[in-house]
Amino acid sequence: MFGQLLVGGIAVGCIYALIGLGYSLIYSASALMSFVQGEIFMLGAYVAYTIYVSFQVPFVLAVLLAILIMFGFGIVLQRGMISPLLKRGAQQIQIVLATIGLSIFLKNFAMIVWGSDVKNFPSALGEAPVRAAGISISPQQIAIVITTFVCMIALHFFMSRTKLGTSLRAAAQDPMAAGVVGINVPLTVGVAWALAAALSAVAGILLAPIYGVYPKMGAILSTKGFAAAVLGGYGNMYGAIIGGLIFGVVETMAAGYISSSFKDIISFGVLILVLFVMPHGILKVKAD
Repeated sequence: MFGQLLVGGIAVGCIYALIGLGYSLIYSASALMSFVQGEIFMLGAYVAYTIYVSFQVPFVLAVLLAILIMFGFGIVLQRGMISPLLKRGAQQIQIVLATIGLSIFLKNFAMIVWGSDVKNFPSALGEAPVRAAGISISPQQIAIVITTFVCMIALHFFMSRTKLGTSLRAAAQDPMAAGVVGINVPLTVGVAWALAAALSAVAGILLAPIYGVYPKMGAILSTKGFAAAVLGGYGNMYGAIIGGLIFGVVETMAAGYISSSFKDIISFGVLILVLFVMPHGILKVKAD
């Protein structure tokens, strides 16, 4: 039972980690908090569902198109709403309220366009589980874990080895100094928001074949993704991965060994306990 729960917890934790990565990216690039990641998660799943199921586009192409669309949505969100608000003197609290308002809008938009019923998202990997060492692992769980670590490695490479990634880190540390040396700060911030949207969309697409697609699918997951980012160290991308995995495993173990009714109490209790001991999270944000 332990092995089965551990595998399930890691898979769930990877979803939290992807959403948490989005929160951390936005904060590290712009020192802002966005509370619309859960609805971007939901919207990405709906866009992929529409392209794949309704338009009958091959799965891989449908997923790539959905991620590209949500990447563009992230840029539009930053340039069309966040940046104008900042230029008008909006503070952190106004940005938070604006993103909460957008999240409510997107949920209702999804209900109007797709309805409130759960849409079945067929898995392209099949349903037959893989058995190893007495543990049953679904193909979708394997895809979730592999995709998460591929995203993590790709993001690490992008941030540390590419010119745009280096510019993003520099702009995050000191926007004024970065602008003086010729870095396009608005572009780098826009890319960070776009990457965060793409990561949330990937998480939504990965989870959709397991739970289906519905307007409120991102509500609790956005909270847990945010909690994972805080647990790992808000603004630290590697911390978001660690926090997501810890949160997912603790939650699943609590549901399996105690009761599913107590899983949220225990997982958030662990979060509070860790923050009492380490207020900055497991990994502190540090300058590169």
